[in-house]
Amino acid sequence: MASPLSLKIEFSGGLELLFSNQRSHRISLPAHVPSPSVKGADAGLGRSEQEQARRPADIAYLIFWLRDNLLKEREALFVEDGTVRPGILVLVNDTDWELEGEGEYVLKDGDEVVFISTLHGG
Repeated sequence: MASPLSLKIEFSGGLELLFSNQRSHRISLPAHVPSPSVKGADAGLGRSEQEQARRPADIAYLIFWLRDNLLKEREALFVEDGTVRPGILVLVNDTDWELEGEGEYVLKDGDEVVFISTLHGG
């Protein structure tokens, strides 16, 4: 089994308020997306579903991991339709995630992922 990934996660532009008012987090994330509660090959999953369950950890998985493990309030201000809400800029190692494949970017040990809200009340 692959070693967990060590990642630095940062939130700014007000997003840190949703994450215990803590701007920077160091997390350990499984290198592969954990499969659902499945017991062996007899669990009734088709081949493509089994492959999906073993896929490398990507940003799409990270977003749901953050929602389930670090987000403290108001999920709708962070996640919408299975991804980050529009108006949240995501940088992977200082590069816009749109240039890296967005949610399909496969995370690497030591990556830095920054979430910046560009939405401000007035």
